[in-house]
Amino acid sequence: MFAIVDGPIDVAQVRARVSHPSLGAILVFEGVGREDFPDQDGVRQRVVHLAYEAYAEMAVPVLEQIGQEMTERWPGCRVAMVHRTGEVRIGEPSVVIAVGTPHRVQCYEASRYAIEALKERLPVWKKEIYEDGSAWKANASTP
Repeated sequence: MFAIVDGPIDVAQVRARVSHPSLGAILVFEGVGREDFPDQDGVRQRVVHLAYEAYAEMAVPVLEQIGQEMTERWPGCRVAMVHRTGEVRIGEPSVVIAVGTPHRVQCYEASRYAIEALKERLPVWKKEIYEDGSAWKANASTP
């Protein structure tokens, strides 16, 4: 399952897509909206909600490519990734990544790979809506 959805993500459904008796580890990563972000001067801004836009026709093939890279790198890996568009309230997931592998070490590695690759390559744009304004934020991999 590789999808861009306009509305809440069904986390259980994403997890179910990677479940298999041959797997000894399943991780579900939920990237959720948080209530504050630092601005360019490091001052924390209170966030009311987030808004995401995506070009699904470009984004889904990127998700599929990342998934293919993962299955080649970690044999037996199963992966499902869903990113949301539209308004996302604080605490709600904007992205859900489920990864299943035969062993836990590979599962952690593959899950980390998935989110970092997604942040670097996925054509999705985030707008933070503050109490007193808003700002578009670029996706970026984090250390």
